[in-house]
Amino acid sequence: MLHALVIEDDPDFQLGLAELVKQEGFTVATAGSLKEAREQVAGQPPDLALIDLMLPDGEGIELLKDFRESRSDAIMVSGQATVGSAIEALRLGALDYLVKPIDIPRLKTVLSNVTRMRVLKEEIGTLRQELRRLGHFGALIGNSPEIQEVYDLVAKVAPTEATALIIGESGTGKEVVAQTICELSRRRHKPFVPINCGAISPTLIESELFGHERGSFTGADHLRRGHFERASGGTLLLDEITEMPVELQVKLLRVLETGTLMRVGGDEPIPVDLRLIAATNRPPQQAMAAGKLREDLFYRLNVFPIHLPPLRERQGDALLLADHFLERLNASEGTSKRFSPAARDRIRSHRWPGNVRELKNEVQKAFIMSEDVIEMDGLKTGHGPPPAPLAHSVPSPQPGASLAEVERRHILATLEQCGGDKKKASEVLGISLKTLYNRLNLYTRAASLPT
Repeated sequence: MLHALVIEDDPDFQLGLAELVKQEGFTVATAGSLKEAREQVAGQPPDLALIDLMLPDGEGIELLKDFRESRSDAIMVSGQATVGSAIEALRLGALDYLVKPIDIPRLKTVLSNVTRMRVLKEEIGTLRQELRRLGHFGALIGNSPEIQEVYDLVAKVAPTEATALIIGESGTGKEVVAQTICELSRRRHKPFVPINCGAISPTLIESELFGHERGSFTGADHLRRGHFERASGGTLLLDEITEMPVELQVKLLRVLETGTLMRVGGDEPIPVDLRLIAATNRPPQQAMAAGKLREDLFYRLNVFPIHLPPLRERQGDALLLADHFLERLNASEGTSKRFSPAARDRIRSHRWPGNVRELKNEVQKAFIMSEDVIEMDGLKTGHGPPPAPLAHSVPSPQPGASLAEVERRHILATLEQCGGDKKKASEVLGISLKTLYNRLNLYTRAASLPT
């Protein structure tokens, strides 16, 4: 049970406020001055303090620094509230500033939020210790120092409402990180909606994200709520954010700044309440230099960056992940297959250029092909340096060529140099295989249009 300290010099008001706090599930102590409050804190530091602004021996705001150092939450209460005192209290770390006579529903809401936040922090603390011992953190698997740093960042940002930007190579598990943030947040019982910006046609993405009104364009025969509205109250992941058309990034920025959106064809702003997480497999600075990501949007998204290391840099995690995937396959198929010692060596030594996604696919393929013992014969062993990047020449862009045309030529030239191997081409280009297919389909449709 959480403990609260009510610091108030009016006996009647102190008694009434203490009773209200007690009804919300707190144990309660009281103090009528700064001196008494400090004595109470020395004996039993509270989880929450409700502090009157004006006390007989000074201003209650003097206590905020003490409570901040002891990690106690604090709420200021005053019958003589001023804008200046409210700003100062919030600057010093007060959760809220209540004016006498107390708005009881608001007080109950604040107390309820304190309880939820404390419980959530305790759950996260316990969860982190146990899962780290086992090499698990939510849906994330691994106990290498590199992934442990990611766990630290996820645990810090999850209880907040901050926007996170997850940066990592294709296949490293960016969506899993985003889902873990959602599951450890106060929005965990609300929807988690992942959207791959590179998998949606550029002509449809605005409607997919923001929705459209009936009759707003040909074929819009009914009102459609976009992913932003569907994620209301929950978390929205915009994966491959650099694949979003630049002109739509302006509208996304406006939504983030105003908290409202406009459906395609609509004229009424619609409030949106969600937590946004973005992800990219392309270094943001590189994307901005190439004109694929607006600088102002980047700074709006990059509130809390999380860099997800590739699997080749996570010493020992490949085998832990492989065991996890095999365990799930055995459970779903009712089998008891196992890796041979040689297979375990191959898993350890393989560089995994396709990261966790490649590992999962290879384990599943080997599981299907094997009887009781899995050998992983298809993997190459060795700890040598990574293969050199594929050398290829790209036609120089003609002066005045659009960025879209330069991108098209670059993709097609890379694909040709890779001998038509789309998987290899996507790795060289630094984009997902799905994005490559979408681009090629777009080029095919464009080539088939009458001129």
